[in-house]
Amino acid sequence: MELESYFEFLSPDDIRIKGTRVGIETVLSDYLQGASPEEIAVRYRTLMLEQVYATITYYLHNREQVEQYLANWRAYAEAAWQEQQRNPPLFVVELRERMARKRAEIIAEKGPGYFAGLQT
Repeated sequence: MELESYFEFLSPDDIRIKGTRVGIETVLSDYLQGASPEEIAVRYRTLMLEQVYATITYYLHNREQVEQYLANWRAYAEAAWQEQQRNPPLFVVELRERMARKRAEIIAEKGPGYFAGLQT
């Protein structure tokens, strides 16, 4: 079986494991942080162990190209996160405001040292 048959190449910046919605970056991020293939398969129950091994093998056989893919993916994810921080969705703004009001109520009732006592 050809290794590429394990993947769906949706675009140059989007490679998914065939039959799942899992991108290769998900598996490879865990693998590169020290997770074993077995641990990865347990974390993502839609993946078979064979698919995890295929993803790692694909990475090892195409290291330079996949490293570039991962670098592009990380840059995209960082840019998206930065954009969300600059322009959060309305529900996030409302949630933050509600949390700030609740925090102020607790401080008014229990004193400013209340939250400091909760930290470990």
